[in-house]
Amino acid sequence: MEDENTTIIMASLSTLSPSHLSNITHSVLSLTHHHRRRLAAVLSSPTLFSLTLRHLLSLSLPQKTLLIATHLLSLLRPLLLHRNNHSLSFSASAMKLRDLDAVVLLLFLCETHQLDPDVLEASADNWREILGNMCADTMLSNISGLWTCDAGILMPFIETLVRCKRFVDIMGGYNHLRRGGEKESCEIPAARAAVVALRAVEVFDAGEVECVICKEEMSEGRDVCEMPCQHLFHWKCILPWLSKKNTCPSCRFQLPTDDVFSEIQRLWEVLVKTTELHVA
Repeated sequence: MEDENTTIIMASLSTLSPSHLSNITHSVLSLTHHHRRRLAAVLSSPTLFSLTLRHLLSLSLPQKTLLIATHLLSLLRPLLLHRNNHSLSFSASAMKLRDLDAVVLLLFLCETHQLDPDVLEASADNWREILGNMCADTMLSNISGLWTCDAGILMPFIETLVRCKRFVDIMGGYNHLRRGGEKESCEIPAARAAVVALRAVEVFDAGEVECVICKEEMSEGRDVCEMPCQHLFHWKCILPWLSKKNTCPSCRFQLPTDDVFSEIQRLWEVLVKTTELHVA
């Protein structure tokens, strides 16, 4: 599964022009530096480390899954941000600093355990010092030249993204959207920010435009809603629709949602489609 996900991401990146790949690399580098700064801040402060670890330990497994899923969503966005896809949009949610500190610490604990399972057998009182030393060693190895090219910047980022996605998949985060033929029954409303951002346009050729929801023609000179896919609908028709579904009634184009797991699937499908279109 990890190899398959890595292949999809690498194939998607291979479709980009050098300028777009450079833009994504800079976005990834900025995001990675931000995460490393937060991890360093947590590990350098006894008080912040204690508070972050306490918050992390207080979370149930489903809450930890949601935390990692939210982080995964933030990792997926840079891979799609600089593409020439005017219909692609994102939900406006952002992680709280407390949750970001918790998830970068959790991921570093997992990475540490994978590299040396015995190191965390020590008392939790000693974890900050142990993790701080390991974090410093990791940063020094990165400075040694690995991060001087696009591949050196992107590969650690992709590895983290793939690990997060694998965890979310294993925990069944997509189960509510993966029930075979029952996919239609899983209706997710569009994000409020995405609905507010929809354009109002004036109808000029009334006889040629029909609202597929109410099946009535649109009056000339009337303001109607234009979806990112450019299909038009009466506002009184589309707003109730989007309060229940995030899809265009005509073509099933998906607007962003406020549901983290649905957003992950939506963006992952966009990533897969960019690969399929390139192959085709």
